[in-house]
Amino acid sequence: MRTYTGIHAVLYALFDTQGKLDREAMRAQAQLMLDEGVDGCTVLGLATEVQKLNPEEQRNCIAWLAEDLAGTLPFSVTISGNSVAVQRDLAQCALDHGADWLILQPPTVGNYSGAVYLDFFSAVARGFDAPFAIQNAPQYLGRSLTLEDINRLQQANPRFSLIKAEISAVALASLSDSTQNTMTILNGRGGLEMTDCLRAGADGFVLAPDIIDFSKRIYDHWQRGETEAAESLYSQALPAMVFMMQSIEHLICYGKRVFGLRAGIAIHDRAPAMTPTAFGLELSQYWAERLGQFGTKA
Repeated sequence: MRTYTGIHAVLYALFDTQGKLDREAMRAQAQLMLDEGVDGCTVLGLATEVQKLNPEEQRNCIAWLAEDLAGTLPFSVTISGNSVAVQRDLAQCALDHGADWLILQPPTVGNYSGAVYLDFFSAVARGFDAPFAIQNAPQYLGRSLTLEDINRLQQANPRFSLIKAEISAVALASLSDSTQNTMTILNGRGGLEMTDCLRAGADGFVLAPDIIDFSKRIYDHWQRGETEAAESLYSQALPAMVFMMQSIEHLICYGKRVFGLRAGIAIHDRAPAMTPTAFGLELSQYWAERLGQFGTKA
């Protein structure tokens, strides 16, 4: 049975000069994640710019990742959509392509009570034989569940066995205490507060690939009890994390460019997108050089 702890890379959507998804660049990105030894991959998250992708493109991203991983790593798919039917269709597509687990986002229409979201998530998941996570990211999605809501959801459907959070280390400690080790807690936020989150009970992280090699090494040091080595490496990576993780739009603009420079992959935007400034590009180049090319760190 697969577990879902560790470092999961959420893939960027990589476009060509015409603004179309670039199949070869997406393949290269997936292979790079395999080369860096990540513990899993996910697609159609916020870093994948899912709201800019039409349904066919979303399904292509799922199929491509399944093909590129070929069963070598657990992979998950973030499920978004503003109705139960839309989310269930995408969930079925993901499972048909071998996705190991699914991450449900709340619908973006309206702002409702926790009970409404519990009913929505339960209806999406009903009948599917797969582990589910909910994405609890109020600062990015504008809506979330309380700790009580999360416990009620798991009690109603034990397949909700993971949380994809975007929260501080202090909030994560409260989540860990509340769930009492009954759920796998994966945090995001670009790796900010990474070692503190591990102290607080994080089981892993779902992160964009720009600095995934450092994140993986930090996590592995920590799991081996090499906390000082983890802290030292985290202190090296933190300024770059802070630069890239100012907002989702900032991450897609500059984090993706840092990734492209480190990976040797040309980056092109799909509108609407943040326009990079000359200084922003200068900083992207600076941090890419400081971090080094992928595959060059021992």
